[in-house]
Amino acid sequence: MKKIGMIGGFGPEATLDYYKLLIETYRKKIKDGSNPEIIIYSMDINILLNLVANQQWDNLVKWLVNSLEVLHKAGANFGFISANTPHIVFDRVNELSPLPLLSIVEETCKHIDRLALRRVGLLGTKFTMQSDFYQKVCDKYK
Repeated sequence: MKKIGMIGGFGPEATLDYYKLLIETYRKKIKDGSNPEIIIYSMDINILLNLVANQQWDNLVKWLVNSLEVLHKAGANFGFISANTPHIVFDRVNELSPLPLLSIVEETCKHIDRLALRRVGLLGTKFTMQSDFYQKVCDKYK
């Protein structure tokens, strides 16, 4: 079975929500009482917010890629980042990642499209709210 690598900790509640959702979804599909293998790298939100506030994009990319390398070495087969704000640099991180990555932004936009929603709300850090990365990704599905 594939091992999931999750970068979390930017919002511990979101990390918990994704963890629970992964287990619930797995248990609905695999009814043998087992759980998916999930490796969580909990990171410091203050570092993230400082890098973003100072627009240190290269350092942010390196920091995220380093964490993905740790997850890869720990045995993860693919990964995702359980917070919106780091997706500001997702494309660059994805290019350098040792793991295939799932984008929560891309998956959210796909879901919006599947439901044919015309208007949605987004809550996030000021950096997420001031950035246009959600709009750019969702525009691909119009």
